[in-house]
Amino acid sequence: MLKKLGIILTDKGSKYAVSGCPVSDTEEIEAALKTLKSEKAYAKATHNTWGALLDKDTPLKSDDGESGAGMVILRMLEREGLTGHLIVVTRWYGGKHLGGDRFRHVQSCVRSYLETLCK
Repeated sequence: MLKKLGIILTDKGSKYAVSGCPVSDTEEIEAALKTLKSEKAYAKATHNTWGALLDKDTPLKSDDGESGAGMVILRMLEREGLTGHLIVVTRWYGGKHLGGDRFRHVQSCVRSYLETLCK
């Protein structure tokens, strides 16, 4: 079941949200993304970047136009040793470029999601 934490932070008009769920194969990743994007707000988002480690040898990611964001998510999953899980960071562009801050925001969203798993 897809867990959505909603909007985690805003910066210069851009909004960031995070979602995720356990997955065991690419079909489950596709189904989770379809479920997320079935909500109008997420379907209209500028970027739905994601990363998943199906097992230690199968990292999958998508930047969805936010170059490098998928790798940030994957690195954090690898550091946590969290396999079989999909994390999606959604961004609604606010009209101003964020530069390197966008990667810190992706990290903040992933951290927030990982903290909810520990509760």
